[in-house]
Amino acid sequence: MEAVGGYAGGLYLRSGAQGLLRVAVLSGVPPQLFRPWWRMHVNRPYPVAEAYRAGQAVHLPDAESAMRRFPQLVAGMPFPFGSMYEPVSAGPKRFGVLFALRAATPGVPVGALDRERLREAADRLARELAEIEEEAGAPVLWDGDPLPVAPPGGHGGPREAVDRLAQAVLSLDRQGTIRFANAGAGELLDSGGSELLGRVLWEALPWLGHPAYEDHFRAVFLSTEPVLFSARRGWHSPGDWLSVGLYPGPEGVTLTIGAGEKPAYAPAPRPAPASAAALGGGPDPSGDRASPLYRPVALAIALTEAITARQVSAVVTEELLPAFGGRQLAIYLLDERHLHLAWETGFPSGFLDRFDGVGLDVRLPGVETLTSGRPLFFESMQHLAAAYPGIPLDADVGARAFLPLIASGRPVGSCILGFDVPRGFSAEERTVLTALAGLIAQALERARRYDSESALARGLQSALLPHRLPVREHVETVGRYLPGTEGMDVGGDWYDVIETADGRLALVIGDVQGHGVAAAATMGQLRSAVRAFALTGSTPQEVMAGTNQLLIDLDPGQFASCCYVLLDPESGRTRAVRAGHPQPLLRHPDGRTEVLELAGGVVLGVDPEAAYPLTDLRLATGSVLALYTDGLVEKPGTDIDAGVERLRRSLAAARPTPLTETADRLIGDVDDDADRPDDRALLLASRPR
Repeated sequence: MEAVGGYAGGLYLRSGAQGLLRVAVLSGVPPQLFRPWWRMHVNRPYPVAEAYRAGQAVHLPDAESAMRRFPQLVAGMPFPFGSMYEPVSAGPKRFGVLFALRAATPGVPVGALDRERLREAADRLARELAEIEEEAGAPVLWDGDPLPVAPPGGHGGPREAVDRLAQAVLSLDRQGTIRFANAGAGELLDSGGSELLGRVLWEALPWLGHPAYEDHFRAVFLSTEPVLFSARRGWHSPGDWLSVGLYPGPEGVTLTIGAGEKPAYAPAPRPAPASAAALGGGPDPSGDRASPLYRPVALAIALTEAITARQVSAVVTEELLPAFGGRQLAIYLLDERHLHLAWETGFPSGFLDRFDGVGLDVRLPGVETLTSGRPLFFESMQHLAAAYPGIPLDADVGARAFLPLIASGRPVGSCILGFDVPRGFSAEERTVLTALAGLIAQALERARRYDSESALARGLQSALLPHRLPVREHVETVGRYLPGTEGMDVGGDWYDVIETADGRLALVIGDVQGHGVAAAATMGQLRSAVRAFALTGSTPQEVMAGTNQLLIDLDPGQFASCCYVLLDPESGRTRAVRAGHPQPLLRHPDGRTEVLELAGGVVLGVDPEAAYPLTDLRLATGSVLALYTDGLVEKPGTDIDAGVERLRRSLAAARPTPLTETADRLIGDVDDDADRPDDRALLLASRPR
């Protein structure tokens, strides 16, 4: 922390749960204020998870850079601070992530020296962990709470001047422990200064632990900016308002408390939840308490990125359950007046199957919460059994919340949250859960529309693409199409091989701008137009010009790129035109592979006067011609030329025969990304020896 100019930091390590990291060591921040982030799944959109997944450091100099890359981090920590995250790994072994919090440096990136220092620290730590793992013969895992470690340096001692002040002045170390209290603190807080020393602030002064104040303390421990707010000691007694000031520094926080006036807006008293002990259980399990605002904001941001119903359900599992300490989740969707189980986690295997497909006339809490539009909260399983006699229960101890999923007045389904122990639901929690149910319903409704349109578009696109290519002597053709991964829109990519009346072959590849049903429909119209022009004996220029005019006349609000190559199988003579499409590749018989420089015109559907110049080539025996769409070479954040070069090298390294193996290699091995944001189409033509 000192080496990189930080004031807080810690270490995430792998846990015994698959894909879950846990904070093992924490310094400079009181553990209770960092509780919402004690656990981090490696698939969540947070810098810690990305550093672990990618095995690369993440450096965020300020909140603006964090907002661009990790909006959910800023939603939970909306404070001005910088941060660094370094993976702790030794060769292929990944142990966790080392991180440091530091003052924000807007517009100034993290320096090379600080990056190297953190990298060296992570490397030393990785070597030591590897030795521990080797000696123990078992993986290094962490399943406990974080170990608080006092940061280096002093704790900030008393100064004679502060004892002359009427207001209370306390000095906290970066673990939240009171290290100094002036004489004014003893008088104002009705407690001797010596009684406060060595105690955690919120234990010594529990009234400062109100949820409304948590973000103020987070702000100063996670950032370097001072914070001023109004507070009061007794929620049920009149007056007694105090002015509280928090002033952070590298070694701790100075807390000042003085007489104040009631603010224009005052947070409401903390609702008293039903006692878990009174219900026969233990303490409230919802230990991961972030600020009330964090829950809906973080979930809302995550839901905007979820496209399919499964993605929405996964987001609810990752964001909603940890926030409230839940262990079980089930989502039912309404279809033709019946509720069907769409997602479940945490329930005994097969238990919920008996409720799958129930009608809206059945008396069950999951049904009645939807038909009435009211959420149902049961603080114990005994309360649930009493309200619905004879209902099958998956456990004898616990609590349940049934939430209606209603979007814009339309019923979508119902959501069930389960808890392992009895617990109360405060008014605040009931309000937040009801609001979140509305967000979930909106996301599910959007996802169902997307799923329907996506299925239609994929079916349309599959029907329009050629199911087989012509088999001709002297020439071999192979086509491949790889759709974008689940959750991505269907594109308008297409390819075709057309036998013309004079015995030549027309090789065609194109890409309609846009996605979804409209793009797929336009693709079908263009493919039919190109085929019709080619079969009438039109020249390549006439084919392209006629297709361009047709797209303009149709006016679908879209444009398309296209490459059209007319090949004589016997002689290898080739005539080609191009409309804004990526340049083809040509692998010569000796293995030399080049990017062709075909003259081209603008994309189709823009300029009715556009001209498409002709380029003459010759496809020699043993050579391979590759036509492709931009999904095969374009990658977010990188230059398309780099993608073309990767594809060129892959074609050069591939064996020219069999051509099917070459096509499979090019379509699937261009990069290692699991997610494809766009479709990929490829058409190869070869004149075998």
